[in-house]
Amino acid sequence: MHCLPNGKRLRFPNTEKGHEQLIHLARPVDALVCFEATGGQEWRLWAALDAAAVATRQLPPAQIKAFAASLGTRAKTDRIDAELIARFMALRPEAGRSLPHEKLRLLRALTSKRGQLFETRNRLLAQIKAHEEPGSAGTFASMDGDLKALLNRQIAELEERIEQSIVSDDDLASTAEILRSVPGIGPVVSTMLIAEMPELGHLSGEQAAALTGLAPIAHDSGALRGKRAIGGGRRLLRHVLFQAALVASHHNPVLKTFADRLRAAGKPHKVVITAVARKLVLIANALCRSRHKWTRLAA
Repeated sequence: MHCLPNGKRLRFPNTEKGHEQLIHLARPVDALVCFEATGGQEWRLWAALDAAAVATRQLPPAQIKAFAASLGTRAKTDRIDAELIARFMALRPEAGRSLPHEKLRLLRALTSKRGQLFETRNRLLAQIKAHEEPGSAGTFASMDGDLKALLNRQIAELEERIEQSIVSDDDLASTAEILRSVPGIGPVVSTMLIAEMPELGHLSGEQAAALTGLAPIAHDSGALRGKRAIGGGRRLLRHVLFQAALVASHHNPVLKTFADRLRAAGKPHKVVITAVARKLVLIANALCRSRHKWTRLAA
């Protein structure tokens, strides 16, 4: 840990005792505690600090890495990382994410686990196809079949828990109903939007597109006009939005017209789907702000 402005350095274990030590240090001075997203390792600390009314912020590792590069810092240790995070937060006090409420934390954990099981099942299906080669068909058939059935059962159980979690909360259920009214947004995409983008409805269109990594990034310099590209943002959410955009580009009457116009103009398939995905996010954000369901006029 690196404390500003005095530059004090400390190290605590990521345990209940370590969390209590940090709380005793931060609370009397009304400190802001910030840390990188670390794949879930920060959640217990985050919850403990929030329960103790200590201000917290979770920062994207990519921003800290870019900040380090801007300073010419190439070495990487825990001590260096702690100082970089503290100095970045001092420079960008508006950056980062606050702790979602408990219902959203559970929903995010469930959707994350569902995504992991989907990936595992997809790899298994690819292996099953490979095992269909002559001479190996019967070797793994029983084992693969049992594993596939187990994954299917676990995914179904998770989806039931996800649906129960949404239905049991009036606000989440209302938001899900609004999102699912949009042709192209189904249960999986609506759940991911709620879990991974709780700010939905409180953002500008540009902010919503940027958070999902769907905002076009300019690469211009002087007379040079480079190709626009997308990147950054919340990767898992962007991936499911691409799937939703594929459906919407054929079955959503407004977005199908939009996609057909881009195709007629000679735009590549990836550009069309990205543009449709961006439109979906803008529509979802606008509907959540107005608390109205989809109509063709809403687009």
